[in-house]
Amino acid sequence: MAQPTFFEQPRSSTLAELAALTGAHLADPSRAGQQVRGLASLDEAGPMHLAFFDNLKYSDQLAATRAGACLVSARFEASVPPHVAVLRAKQPFRAFVQIARELHHDTLRPQSWFGCEGIAPSAIIDPTARLEDGVIVEPLAVIGPNVEIGSGTVIGAGAVIAASVKIGRDCNVGAHCAIQCAMIGNNVLIHPGCNIGQDGYGFVFFGPEGHLKVPQTGRVLIQNDVEIGAGTTIDRGSLRDTVIGEGTKIDNQVQIGHNVSIGRRCLLAAQIGLAGSLTIGDNVAIGAKAGLNNHIKIGDGAQIAAMSAVKDDIPANARWGGHLARPTKQWFREVLALERLARGEKVETKGDVKGEGQE
Repeated sequence: MAQPTFFEQPRSSTLAELAALTGAHLADPSRAGQQVRGLASLDEAGPMHLAFFDNLKYSDQLAATRAGACLVSARFEASVPPHVAVLRAKQPFRAFVQIARELHHDTLRPQSWFGCEGIAPSAIIDPTARLEDGVIVEPLAVIGPNVEIGSGTVIGAGAVIAASVKIGRDCNVGAHCAIQCAMIGNNVLIHPGCNIGQDGYGFVFFGPEGHLKVPQTGRVLIQNDVEIGAGTTIDRGSLRDTVIGEGTKIDNQVQIGHNVSIGRRCLLAAQIGLAGSLTIGDNVAIGAKAGLNNHIKIGDGAQIAAMSAVKDDIPANARWGGHLARPTKQWFREVLALERLARGEKVETKGDVKGEGQE
């Protein structure tokens, strides 16, 4: 962030203004008028930058930093070098993000890559498509028959929107996305290269005679305020719809199979694979490269560790991980026991884990 070449240069702010914005406490009130002109990491910051510190792993960087000011919790305040102004905050990183959102507001949602307004001359729009005022369609995008797109939405260069797709207001469809058989709410951000609404993977196994394809007649329903990372694929349903709940955030290169139902405000990290017809509750967090089996249920508030393989239902608010996934306390004990066995040490067993995986 020290040199945001592709974005607007942030305005200058005083430490007093930043303290008021975040609710942080300026340890030395005499520095209230000190100017901050940008944000940076501890190791790259200069005298005009604000940094943050909340992890002992970076203690050496804090000791050597040239930052003009630093957000830090009371626990680590005494470790800040004397030349660095201290902004004391309960959650330094959260406060840092608040400031970043204020100074770099133009990065929060994709903009037109070409600075377009209205419809680019090279875009192809079917006469039956209905676009509200204020829609931006970039060069070489294709919009099919009976498509509906709400005001404030940007359709990126080379994107293809197939017949009868509905896209709400203030959305952004990135370059080279392909969308069909989908209904999309408001304020949905779809990053470049996503494929939404194509066939799910459905075949009846017939052995040597070949395999019989199952018709995929469902839709993809994406609710408001969803964000979908670059290169993600969301299959349409076979009989029922594939659903992405309101406020859910999906990382890059995630595969979501047909008939999957994802609840509200979930977080899915990169390269997750979700098999068909599984159900994920609200506020679920899944780590990168996890794989989830079909027809299982993940309860509200559950957390799944990265690279886990999940074959069974997970109860609400549980924390699971491993291959195959089980409650994390059990998983950690098993890993430690295997390490001791490998070293030739005696391992004592303490019985099975009690309960349903609650932490």
